Amino acid sequence: MATEQELQSLFNTLDRDQDGKISINELFLSPGLSAVISSETNTNSPQELLVQYDSDEDGSITFEELKKAVEKASNLT
Repeated sequence: MATEQELQSLFNTLDRDQDGKISINELFLSPGLSAVISSETNTNSPQELLVQYDSDEDGSITFEELKKAVEKASNLT
C-alpha cells in the first residue's frame, strides 16, 4: 500500500520527460517501477493499466488516473 505522497514520488520518477503523464514507453523504461505500479493497481502489465485507466485515451496515464487506479485496488493509504 502506498500513501499519496509515495505514489506522487513514484509517478514523478516514471515521468522522465516531466510532461505530467506516464507514457507506455516510460513504463517500459523502468521495469522495476512498472512492476510496483502493476502491484499497486492490481494490473498485470503496463498495457492493461492503460486499457483500464487511461480515461482520456491519450495513450498515457496522468497522476489522477494512476491515483484512481490505486484507490480502486484499495491500495492507497
